[in-house]
Amino acid sequence: MRIFNSFDEVDKISFPVLTIGTFDGVHIGHQKIIQQLKKEALQLGGESVLFTFYPHPRMVLFPDAHGLQLLTTQEEKLKFLEVCGIDNVIVQPFTFDFSRLTALEFVRDYLVNKLHVKKLIIGYDHQFGKNREGSIDFLRTLADVYEFEVIEIPAQDIDDVNVSSTKIRNALKSGDVNTACNYLGRPYSLTGTVVHGKELGRTIGFPTANIHVSDDTKLIPANGVYAVKVSVGTASYYGMLNIGNRPTVNSTVDRSIEVHIFDFDSLIYDAKITIEFIRFIRQEKEFSSVEALRSQLQEDELSIRAIFATSFKF
Repeated sequence: MRIFNSFDEVDKISFPVLTIGTFDGVHIGHQKIIQQLKKEALQLGGESVLFTFYPHPRMVLFPDAHGLQLLTTQEEKLKFLEVCGIDNVIVQPFTFDFSRLTALEFVRDYLVNKLHVKKLIIGYDHQFGKNREGSIDFLRTLADVYEFEVIEIPAQDIDDVNVSSTKIRNALKSGDVNTACNYLGRPYSLTGTVVHGKELGRTIGFPTANIHVSDDTKLIPANGVYAVKVSVGTASYYGMLNIGNRPTVNSTVDRSIEVHIFDFDSLIYDAKITIEFIRFIRQEKEFSSVEALRSQLQEDELSIRAIFATSFKF
């Protein structure tokens, strides 16, 4: 997959078939649109092209109140798009000046003169350009002038995309990682850097890696204990992860993400690791003593090992 970090970088693309969107999550709704994009490109003998923005437009237009909770970071989204088999991704830097382009300027100057688009696959409700003046009907009027074809994504498919995104976010906020997995077509994941903590887990036999997620727009699932798969470099392990405020040993308003990796004893400070959420185990709670916490963690580990032994394999 070729990645162009702006329209200015775009090299020659043969008979480009284009779709436009944020594609946050690259979930099963998005995957259906991508399959249609690839099919149209194949029929034309051309290349599939996905056009997206970075940063998210709301971060530029509403910097102090964007309220974003994204399912994928930019790095994750590009990785999942590559898995889907897209030929080309154009990541246009979204700036305030770019947001002031009229719909005509965007189509004429970017899609036609720079990309030479042959087919454009777009949702029935898609709006673009200054003051959101562009629409699918507007595109159809330009298609005859500039000799490209507009293919409308059916309303049902667009609704599926919207429903999927909403259900995934709501599920993760309640700890329902099974539902999120069903709509994503894969386990929900996050990647972070291992940072130094207070190492209290090591004193009770459960050393943990403390994870820092640098992208503050990344959605972190609900507080609680999870069965997880952990990728460290090229190796994969099972583990148990806690998200929360650690009320028994260090009650704080700051949420922490800590993972105890099974059968693993290496020091991995500053390493990047990826966590896949497999099953929600229980809510976080405060225990009467550290010994009671240790006992519960032992039970959690037995339960999680049983899950992986019977129903989940790498």
